[in-house]
Amino acid sequence: MTRARARIPSIIKKFLMAITGAVLTLFVLGHMIGNLQAFVSPDKINIYADTLQNLPYKLLWVIRGILLLATIVHVWMAILITKENRVAHPENYKIKKRVQATLASKTMGVSGSIILFFIVFHVLHFTTHTVYPEFKSSNYYTIIDHKEFYNVYKMMVDSFSITWVSAFYIIAMGLLCMHLSHGVSSMFQSLGLRNHKWRPRFDRFAVFYAWVVFLGFISIPVSVLLAKYTSVNFLPL
Repeated sequence: MTRARARIPSIIKKFLMAITGAVLTLFVLGHMIGNLQAFVSPDKINIYADTLQNLPYKLLWVIRGILLLATIVHVWMAILITKENRVAHPENYKIKKRVQATLASKTMGVSGSIILFFIVFHVLHFTTHTVYPEFKSSNYYTIIDHKEFYNVYKMMVDSFSITWVSAFYIIAMGLLCMHLSHGVSSMFQSLGLRNHKWRPRFDRFAVFYAWVVFLGFISIPVSVLLAKYTSVNFLPL
């Protein structure tokens, strides 16, 4: 009975980490799909962004609140689980890390920290325009069907035309997808869905998903840089 009780907090931590990881993983996919509308037309992504900003009943702020809470809980649980493993079985933990180590698993802490920093930068850059206050000017508004819209498309192109911004974005997306390639598979295990038979399949799915997200996210900055430095142009610039 005592041992069962002692295990409950650990199970809860892993469950919370898995659930919040699933929320964030689904958000990442949705965010990527939304961004890819830039390849359709400037109007398409501008209308999409405006629709999100004007969701009824302040749903956008509800979504932001859920994402913020999920991020905090996910990071908190990751820290607690790591500390718990090291304290409970310090030698076994080190051996297990060496045996199961992949580049993604070995860098989960580092990649997670950099991703957290990137999220803060991303919000200050694209949402609050703190990094580039000029994005608040009237130059970043456009007219679509006689209605004024914020020109998200122009903001994205101008941002990614700055080489260091694109480079940082691409590196951050690489780290994010390394994180996902290990985290998505671990998520299934924490939810009790990954057994010996299904583990290789979930591992392959996690890697596939990570590559899809990586290529989807970097396609825009890469396209902008190609248009800037070469004659290759994939975006409707």
